[in-house]
Amino acid sequence: MKARSAIVYSVLRLLAFLVPFGILMLFPIMREYYWLAAIFAALIGLSLSVLFLRKPLDDVTSGLAERRAKARAAAGDEEAEDAAADAAASSTPETDRPESRA
Repeated sequence: MKARSAIVYSVLRLLAFLVPFGILMLFPIMREYYWLAAIFAALIGLSLSVLFLRKPLDDVTSGLAERRAKARAAAGDEEAEDAAADAAASSTPETDRPESRA
């Protein structure tokens, strides 16, 4: 995942909340009920992000998916190597093993 795409998306999401919140706080009634302004700004920000931030969201999620696929592939390789080593260790014949006799 590219850090730049995640930062751009995060900043745009914050702006999608802060700009409507600032505009709503200009109204006298919203100054009194700041929590209501925050709820409205969150709903407006969510709507704006769904409508206009599809491309940055796709960039971030595709980067996360690639990163996860690489991690799974690396874990799969390690598990395959461990299984091969265990199979090689268990397939040694009994006659090759030294026995201790009293």
